[in-house]
Amino acid sequence: MRIATFNILHGRSLADGEVDLDRFARAVRDLDVDVLALQEVDRDQPRSHGADLTTVAAEAMGAPEHRFAAVLHGEPGVWTAASGDRQPSSAAYGIALLSRFPVRSWHVLDLPLRRRRASVRWPGSRWPTLVRDEPRAALVASVQTPTGDLTVVATHLTFIPSHTVRQLTHLASRARVLPRPLVLVGDLNLDADKARSVSGFTSLATAFTYPVRQPTRQLDHVLGYGPVTATGAAESIDTGVSDHRALLVELDVRKTP
Repeated sequence: MRIATFNILHGRSLADGEVDLDRFARAVRDLDVDVLALQEVDRDQPRSHGADLTTVAAEAMGAPEHRFAAVLHGEPGVWTAASGDRQPSSAAYGIALLSRFPVRSWHVLDLPLRRRRASVRWPGSRWPTLVRDEPRAALVASVQTPTGDLTVVATHLTFIPSHTVRQLTHLASRARVLPRPLVLVGDLNLDADKARSVSGFTSLATAFTYPVRQPTRQLDHVLGYGPVTATGAAESIDTGVSDHRALLVELDVRKTP
């Protein structure tokens, strides 16, 4: 099976600063994956033409199974928190998971939220800035692959370095009690060595993914737990959309006894 994780920057391209839904759909279609984790996903937002980007992606890749988990609702500048299980009827923003294979079950895990502002120094900035994080969540699916069930945990962790490790530690602990084999996929906002050491999982995909034009860091990951292995080298793909590259790898999922 082929799996990918892709932080889509709400479908915007750095080439022209625009959201083109046909271009976004083509980028997803060209990945040609069986399971896809998306981050920074819009639904009913003016900046992305009011589209449901999860549905656009699902139609493009031919994925009958898909879920969107909102972490914020409203529009940029006036966001408020939204639980992934209690979907707001208004405009929203969050993560998504899509599958061509049948899914036995879905659920959402909320991650620890830092409630106080944190000091973050952005690349190229001389002085740190006080920022407030957004809520974070993980989508969990039990996917029926042709060679056995696979638990997929998809997430987008905080950009606040001191809190990212806390969220990944919490999520890995929750994931260890889920059925194996399991993969944890998404934008973890951690480099490869840190993501492996904090989670205790195996890296199944090694490639730089950020920034998109000349990547020097791997922020996006596919981590394995249990009898699942990569069958070849990972691909870091500039799709023409986003400030991240998509990370794609082919997996061998083995049946558990």
